[in-house]
Amino acid sequence: MANDPPLIPEQRQRELLRLLRGAGALGIRHLADHLGVSHMTVRRDIAALEAEGRVVSVQGGVRLTERAGVEPPRERASRAMLELPRKQAIAAAAVDLVSDDSVVFLDAGTTCEALVPFLARRQEITVVTNDFFAIATLRGYPSIQTIHTGGLVDAASGSSTGPLAAATLAALAVDVAFLSTGAWDRTHGVTTPELDKLTLKRAAMDAASVCVLVADSTKYGASERFKVAALDTFDVIVTDDGLDEGTAVDLGERGVEVRLAHVGDHAARALT
Repeated sequence: MANDPPLIPEQRQRELLRLLRGAGALGIRHLADHLGVSHMTVRRDIAALEAEGRVVSVQGGVRLTERAGVEPPRERASRAMLELPRKQAIAAAAVDLVSDDSVVFLDAGTTCEALVPFLARRQEITVVTNDFFAIATLRGYPSIQTIHTGGLVDAASGSSTGPLAAATLAALAVDVAFLSTGAWDRTHGVTTPELDKLTLKRAAMDAASVCVLVADSTKYGASERFKVAALDTFDVIVTDDGLDEGTAVDLGERGVEVRLAHVGDHAARALT
């Protein structure tokens, strides 16, 4: 929108709400770039909407209030189309962490599912997942040995969770675990709205030699009820270059390797 005529505050705020209804939570930098205005202008618009009870400020960004309408969609078909270029760029960057002859865990979610075609380039790969959509995609790659965790089926997300799925992971030696999330921030780390998902994600981290968070920058600044892990417990975080540079540098100073995937060219740079 940077080349369009400037919007008046009411138009900007309407556009801001439209974006949030699609993503649930967005960063200040992303909104400023999209609207073609300064960070301070975005913050003033957020303050106006917050005074009306329509949004809530979070660290580095803003999210919808429950009354303002739609949370990030939990149904898989709806989520699959959100931020697709970011997810593909993240997947292309994340696969560099996988070697031949590896056992890889893919968490449920569209970002992890996007890894499947890239994993097919590796030899003698075993993929463990709790995601039925990823299983369906993996059927097209018979060279990849596939294990489903089993467990309690969550029909809305097309995945399984709970202690049975966690027990399967406990019986495996995983080389690299890729975890996804719809909510992550500096204060709360990775969070999830469901206790069963917490159990599974922690089991994956316990089973793995290397733990990798794959999450696009639009999810940064949001948090849910249950804490999975602090960000500095991950060996690597792979996200896109929409993440605020100060946040990436801060994580690097905590000893976390941050890889920023460039949306559009599937390249990545590392900050350590």
